[in-house]
Amino acid sequence: MKRILLYILSGIGIICLVFTLIVYRVFFGTTIAPAENGSILYIPSGASYNQVMDTLESCLKIEYPGLFDWAARKKNYPSAIKPGRYVIDEDLSINALINILRSGRQSPVRITFSNIRTLNQIAGKFGKQLETDSAKIIDFFSDESNYSADGYKKETIISLFIPDTYEFYWNTGAAGIYARMLKEYKKFWNEERLAKASEEGLTPVEVSILASIIDDEVTRKDEKPRIAGVYLNRLKRGIPLQACPTIKFALNDFTITRVLKVYLETESPYNTYKYKGFPPGPIGCPSVEGIEAVLNAEKHDYLFFAAKADFSGYHNFSKTLAEHNRYAAEYQKELNRRKIFR
Repeated sequence: MKRILLYILSGIGIICLVFTLIVYRVFFGTTIAPAENGSILYIPSGASYNQVMDTLESCLKIEYPGLFDWAARKKNYPSAIKPGRYVIDEDLSINALINILRSGRQSPVRITFSNIRTLNQIAGKFGKQLETDSAKIIDFFSDESNYSADGYKKETIISLFIPDTYEFYWNTGAAGIYARMLKEYKKFWNEERLAKASEEGLTPVEVSILASIIDDEVTRKDEKPRIAGVYLNRLKRGIPLQACPTIKFALNDFTITRVLKVYLETESPYNTYKYKGFPPGPIGCPSVEGIEAVLNAEKHDYLFFAAKADFSGYHNFSKTLAEHNRYAAEYQKELNRRKIFR
């Protein structure tokens, strides 16, 4: 009798052990696999539990979907859904995947931007890679009250976007984008850069305005500090900047290769041929290179520059208007020879 009881208890023990091993394998073993090159799960803001389950089943190979559903409900996931972008690039257990989703441990999106002229282009860049659409981003930045307390206006807010690569969570909204870029802007404008700007009597926004003009004016990087010096000399002497890129901005036509005299009559606060000082804001996202050129502008007495007639991308620099006019005439003659009339 004792032997029979021992057999029964042993059998029960073996059954329990096997059951435990099965449970362990199901919940803690790798029973969920991504696609061959990894799977990306996008869970929108406000998604229901059923929507999440549809996404999981379409993107992942779940060996025991019924048990996953049971475990997810037991761990209260339906009431703790976190929106986001989740990259699954390895096999996971049911428990591990639920923990990732419940904790909101999403994978960030890397966004790179440069050579941006307008807020519409910025909105498009973010709208293509984040959950929020470009229209909502434009609406946010069109409302000056969203950032006026930080000292920005519609004309100057573009200076906030320092070209680089940044990581954002996929479900970051327009306000979150602004907050993040403001943080990065303050980090960029450290004590050293602020001190250099102050030495020139400039604010960071004024530095950005000049940098954006120089970025469009110059193709040769090594000339940027020298041209920055020209513009600073003109500002200090009360001479209009007379920067051709601002005319293109005023006309909203950056395809212009030859700025004609008629264009100089354009009525716009951005017309630096008509109005002295700075235009209302940057004419594009200033590059780091452009900003550094202004902060480390070359010290000289030049007041003018004209593109060289050899079309090398370099310029002739002058201290007098007479000398400048000679260089400008040479360039105009070459434009005519090449039949470039606009």
